Amino acid sequence: MKKVRLRRYHAPAYDEPIIMEMGRKGQRGIIPPRADAKIAEMLGPAERLVPGKMLRTEPPALPEIDQYHCLSHFLRLSQMTLGMETGTDISEGTCTMKYSPKMHEQLVRLPQVTEVHPLQPEDTIQGILEIAWELRGFLNEISGMSEFSFQTGGGAHATYLNACVVRRYHESRGELDRRTEMITTQFTHPCNAATPATAGFKVIILPHRNGYPDLEALKAVVGGRTAGIHMTNPEDTGIYNPRVREFTDIVHEAGGLCFYDQANANGLLGIARALEAGFDACHFNLHKTFSSPHGCEGPASGAYGCTEKLAPFLPVPVITARDGAYHLDYDRPRSIGKMRSFLGNLQCVIRAYAWILSMGAEGLKTAAEISVINNNYLEKLLLRIPGITHPYAEGKRRFEQVRYSMEELKEQTGFGSHDIQDRMVDFGIQSYWLSHHPFVVPEPFTPEPCETYSKEDLEYWAAVIEQACREARENPELIRTAPHNQAVGKIRDFSAADDPERWAITWRGWQKKKGQGRPHG
Repeated sequence: MKKVRLRRYHAPAYDEPIIMEMGRKGQRGIIPPRADAKIAEMLGPAERLVPGKMLRTEPPALPEIDQYHCLSHFLRLSQMTLGMETGTDISEGTCTMKYSPKMHEQLVRLPQVTEVHPLQPEDTIQGILEIAWELRGFLNEISGMSEFSFQTGGGAHATYLNACVVRRYHESRGELDRRTEMITTQFTHPCNAATPATAGFKVIILPHRNGYPDLEALKAVVGGRTAGIHMTNPEDTGIYNPRVREFTDIVHEAGGLCFYDQANANGLLGIARALEAGFDACHFNLHKTFSSPHGCEGPASGAYGCTEKLAPFLPVPVITARDGAYHLDYDRPRSIGKMRSFLGNLQCVIRAYAWILSMGAEGLKTAAEISVINNNYLEKLLLRIPGITHPYAEGKRRFEQVRYSMEELKEQTGFGSHDIQDRMVDFGIQSYWLSHHPFVVPEPFTPEPCETYSKEDLEYWAAVIEQACREARENPELIRTAPHNQAVGKIRDFSAADDPERWAITWRGWQKKKGQGRPHG
């Protein structure tokens, strides 16, 4: 690999107040026109149209600020933010970060989308329902499932939906009183243990054996109490489990159901399907694999798919097609009910629909192949850096992500993955790259270089890590005091995060604590 020139980077930094501290009484950004006199006479004062219980007794405590200063404020905040379109953004800790075409952003900003009221009659939103119906068909083909719901607000919400569907399925068969256990694996997403527990199941976590979920451990715990299994493949180590069909067969033989967490399905599109692996249900994160922008906190859509036998339990309303029109079907007596308000995040649905159409079947497969190639190239670059390793499955290829370890670097220099992360942002890299729990791999980080990134992007990313690791050995003070070129410096005292008396997350919360001194954060 040729020597990579690291870019000179420095983020803008403003001593910017929060919006609640700006403006002054009487300032306005826009003054809406008064109602036409005839309309005002016909309807009377607007407050008469609002139920009395909904009327405020006092005006809301909002900042009064003109349009120019409001715009300047938020532009300055945006300039201090490092993200997808200002820096290399390969990973957010096992989250696919890919480019979303701007044409698709224009689509979801059309008034036909933004001005839809969630309570509109179905005959007035036929276009949106048609898009959702057709996306359902695309995802059925990609996964092998028979039905899809877009109601859930993200991946963890979709795994909770599955736990509720499994519960209702066994209840309908009169077996819920004994089907009390849900199995999951050590390196799957943590929500696959958390959500069944929330739904009332006892959770059994299979340990790993050299990076693979232990098949013998599954055989030891499966039985008449088994409600099902939640698993990911490849797991968050990036290691693909070639024996996945044995897992699903064993659970099915015991009478359980099998759920495939495909939040990150980027390396599997057009190559492998959940149905052929023996799963009864799966979910995709439309805000990862299918290109709707992913901000780690949303907006999100966990597209949940299932086979025919589980379809009666899907949340209402289910979008159906008959007699040349699309309908919202609430007449589902075996449904688990609603998972969230209205129809879910349909903006994500529209973006995903547009992305699939623009890619086509061959394009989806190509995206998967490039993701795997990118991952294996980045692996070669990173494993050349002293102090970086990846444990388990010696000699086996990883899929479209890898859980690396900086344990050796930590032992040799005293600096680990958190310290290197703080230095990476000085080179224009969005570096929320660490791994979620459990931290079985010491000093972990998990990049996922999907098809968005070029060979040059991968080489730059690896060169930045190499530079930071070199500095950890040769100039430790530079790492200890990083970041240096960012709008926000290192938080020195993390103990404040554990003391609710020392922080406030809302303006009102701060107001209540003002007498106790300025809070952290």
